[in-house]
Order: sequence, then C-alpha cells, then structure tokens
Amino acid sequence: MSETPKPSSPAASSGLLRERAAGSHGKVTNIELFFDLVFVYAVTQLSHTLLHDLSLIGAAHVLLLFLAVWWVWIFTGWVTNWLDPDRIAVRALMLALTFAGLLLSASVPEAFAERGLLFAGAYVTMQVGRSLFMVWALHRAGLASQRINFVRIMLWLSVAGACWLVGAWQDGTPRFLCWIAALGIEYLGPAAYFYVPGLGRSSTADWDIEGGHFAERCSLFVIIALGESLVVTGSSFAASSAIADTAPAFVAAFLGCVAMWWIYFDLGAERGSRAIRHAADPGRTARLAYTYLHLPIVAGIVVSAVGDELSLTHPHASCDVLAAIVLLGGPALYLLGNALFKMTVNRSHFPLSHLVGLGLLAALVAPALRLSVFWTAALTTAVLLTVAVWETLSLRGVRAHLAEHAGH
Repeated sequence: MSETPKPSSPAASSGLLRERAAGSHGKVTNIELFFDLVFVYAVTQLSHTLLHDLSLIGAAHVLLLFLAVWWVWIFTGWVTNWLDPDRIAVRALMLALTFAGLLLSASVPEAFAERGLLFAGAYVTMQVGRSLFMVWALHRAGLASQRINFVRIMLWLSVAGACWLVGAWQDGTPRFLCWIAALGIEYLGPAAYFYVPGLGRSSTADWDIEGGHFAERCSLFVIIALGESLVVTGSSFAASSAIADTAPAFVAAFLGCVAMWWIYFDLGAERGSRAIRHAADPGRTARLAYTYLHLPIVAGIVVSAVGDELSLTHPHASCDVLAAIVLLGGPALYLLGNALFKMTVNRSHFPLSHLVGLGLLAALVAPALRLSVFWTAALTTAVLLTVAVWETLSLRGVRAHLAEHAGH
C-alpha cells in the first residue's frame, strides 16, 4: 500500500505538541509508560472484582467498569499521540492523570458501593480535564480546526460526565442505569464524529495521528493485560498448598497466555502497525481497529485471567454454567477481537484459523458442563494453541515478505 499525503497535523506545530518528521515513528516515552503502570493495577482490580462476585450482576458491573477503564486509557492514548511529553506542562498533565487513574483503579471493587463518587469523580476529571488541556494547547499552537475538534469532544464528555456524577449520588439500579447512559454517550461520540449543533461535526482528518506510535501504545496495553494474567497465574500457584494438584493447571494457564501472546504479537501487531502507518486516513483506522476492536481483545484477556485463577484454585470442581462462560468466553472474545482487528487492518477475510477456533470453543459448551474446571481450561488452551500454530504455518509467506521488507 503506497503512502499518500496526509492533511496537516497538529503535531507539526511547535509549543506543547510533538514535532513529526516525515517517515518517523514517534517513540513511546517513559512518562507514557509510567502512566500505563496505573492500568496494570486497574486490570488486576477488574479481574479480582469479577472473581469475587461471579454472578450475572457482578459480570454486568465489571463489564461497565472495564469499558470505562478502557475508554479513559484509549482517549489518553489519542491525546499523547499529539502532545510532546518532553514539555513540563505535558508531564504535569500526565502525572495528574496518573494520580487520578490510581484513585480510579483503587475504587473499582467498591464502585457500586460506597466509592461510587470517587470512581466517577476521578473518571470525569480525567476525561474532561485532559480535553480542556488539549483545547488550551491547540489554541496556543494556533490550530483552530483541531481546537474546535476538542471543544466538541469536551462537550460530549461533559454531558457524559454529568451522567457519571448524577449516578454516583444514586444507589443500586439507578446508578447502574445512569452510568450505562454515560458510557453510551461516550462510545457513540466517535461514531457520530462528536457532532454538536452550531459547531458541526469533526472529521477523521481532524484526528490525524502518528500511526506507528498509536499502534505501539495499544500493543503495550495488550502486554499490560497479558502481564496481569501471568501475575494471577503465578500468585495463585504460589499460594497453593497442593502443588501436585495445581501444577497441571499452572502449565495449562501459562501455555494459554503464551498462545494469546503469539496470536496477537507474532504477526498481527506488526501488520497492524504497518497498515496504520501507511493508511491514507490513519484517524479512521485508529478509531475502528484500535479504539473499538481492541476492546474484545483486552476483555478476553481479563476474563481468561479469571478463568486461570478458577482452574488453579478449584481444579477438580465441576464446571458450572458461570465457570463455563468464563473459561470459554474469555478465549472466544480474544479470538473474535483478533479476527476482526486483523480483517480490518489487512483488508482480508475473517481468518480461517480464528473461525475454526471459535467453532471448537462453541463445540465445547455442552461437554464443559460435564467436565472439571481444569479439563475445561486445558481444552480451551489446546484450542488457542491450535489457532496459534495454524496461523503461523499458514502465514509463512507473509512472514518471509515482512522479513525481507524489514531487511531493506
């Protein structure tokens, strides 16, 4: 795919914005990685919260909180793609967001109890405060169209923020419904191009990004989620008093995590990075392939981590309906997200290996209810390994082409 000229980027200006050189790949900086550390904690909190309340209501609560955690992180990823982290003001913003993110993460287990206001307050502060900073930074840079873009975004996030705060003052179902409305507004925003009466709507040209940097940021979040899965596996195994019983589950959990890493990082991450770097409209690619389609990828890892802990703590227990949903649903979400991501960035059909993997997981639904937790987990690991090996063998030509291209 040939690279076509892109519209003027906000990062081409001086001030608080990154300077972009043609053909360059903006590196992920240490302050961005420091910010991401908070979300290691957030992902851990989400998986533990689901494990401690493995019910339909508990799952619905954790899903809502996960969507909020992802949204605040990905919006920050968009903003740091434009801002220059070497500027003191930008670093101050990132550190303030890190502190607010720590409060957000700490409040996750009790977000639907007494810490609802802390969760909502930290979330709204991050979303609206970051957008205000961008309006100011773009005003300083004299970039009127991009500044109006962030005015629209700020207005959408402010309306959603009001729903978050109103919900925080409610209890039970009213809080849940208010927060669903808030998330609905926020998730609809990019799809509606942040349309505001009197200000019109944004365009993907306004969202021009440095594709390589954005792809790397999202890949790092996948690493964060996989790292949390390894932490859960190691901690559960270390806490076990019956090593002989948990050792097979430990091996299965580790191999499942390896297979997940392989499915995304062997070729998928690099091909996605190349696609967005050479896209005529990188903002459009980032919106669909990374902002929306990475959701099921990360969600699949989080749910799979809960399944790993179930298999390590209760390997011989019968697999009930909720356990089966977790053990099979996590890998299914992961494969579906990866398939849609790869199909989008590669402009190809639904990967056959992933389709077969999803079919095998569906075929395990009935048998899982007659198996132990360990054997269900082991079979899902076998499915993930099958997909990883199948895709690796089927894409040998692509691998050789990428290696040859890298050599030039």
